[in-house]
Amino acid sequence: MWQYIIIAVAVVFAAGLAYVSFRGARFTFVQKLSRGKKAPARLICFAAFALVTGALALLLGIFNALVCMLHLFVFWGAADLIGLVIVKARKKKPRRYIAGAFAVLFCCGWMTYGWISAHNARQTFYGFASAEVTENVRIVQISDSHIGQVFDADGFAEYVEKINALSPDAVVIVGDFVDDDTSKEDMLGGCDALGKLKTKCGVYLVWGNHDRGYYSESRRGWSFAELRARLEANGVTVLEDESADVAGNIRVIGRKDRSDKGRKTARELMSGADAGKYVVMLDHQPHDFAAEAEAGADLVLCGHTHGGQFIPIRHVGEWIGENDLRYGHKKLRNTDFIVSSGIGCWGFKFKTGCFSEYVIIDLKPAGE
Repeated sequence: MWQYIIIAVAVVFAAGLAYVSFRGARFTFVQKLSRGKKAPARLICFAAFALVTGALALLLGIFNALVCMLHLFVFWGAADLIGLVIVKARKKKPRRYIAGAFAVLFCCGWMTYGWISAHNARQTFYGFASAEVTENVRIVQISDSHIGQVFDADGFAEYVEKINALSPDAVVIVGDFVDDDTSKEDMLGGCDALGKLKTKCGVYLVWGNHDRGYYSESRRGWSFAELRARLEANGVTVLEDESADVAGNIRVIGRKDRSDKGRKTARELMSGADAGKYVVMLDHQPHDFAAEAEAGADLVLCGHTHGGQFIPIRHVGEWIGENDLRYGHKKLRNTDFIVSSGIGCWGFKFKTGCFSEYVIIDLKPAGE
């Protein structure tokens, strides 16, 4: 499947580059440089956009460069279409090529917004009351840090300090703590940062699809066993279809990732749970809502989707049935579901369809 996606992106990029090269030749300064000749004007634009793509690839990586340029192609085409409608309505052509200039400026602004949204995680608050909860408990949810993508271990440590300021009773990491490309230094540093969390009831982690990784250990430069050992050395409890009790009559159940074919069902995990406890289930991928609600979990925390990452494709996961929810809160039967957009990103350093976040969940007894 990936080879077809790569081919499609290459074809779209080539077509887009040709389009903006032809259209950009209308700019006044390009006309002056080419002395009004079409072929040299188009060649100048082609060279300029190719140079910009190369510079972005050096600074941000090839995939991020392609994302920036694909946005430019879409905005340029839309601006040209709007410009055509305006010209038809006014029955008068503008002296300068305004549509192209607007597309470039708008794209720069849009991608700047996407960069800021990805690199500055916000705090998102939720509150739930239940008769099973016996005292106020604050849980902070972190997901999809993908350390090494938008921040390194030191950057992650800065978020740890902010989370400590919230006085959490427990912190849960809901998968994809590291990435395939995370360096050994950042992997170790990220684990050590978790060791600095100050909680009353501990730090709990479930694996995501990228924690085990798709690369070989030799390519990664470290092993999955090293990751687990460093986490546990820093006081992190790894839950693999296992549970742990925290304050306030709350039980945390951590599921193996959906990619693990040997994981237990939600019903099997709930069969051993005390019916009088408030159950918080951690499940990296939001893909089993019906079964988790039927099994009787009170609250399910997920990540994985990155909030959909980009407009207009942010709902694709829901449309094709990969995700039960893209982002936010949903209630099914008596179960509340929260899907976080994640504190970081995978692969791309921009988020235009959402913002990065870590989630604060306040649980309290019913009636308070």
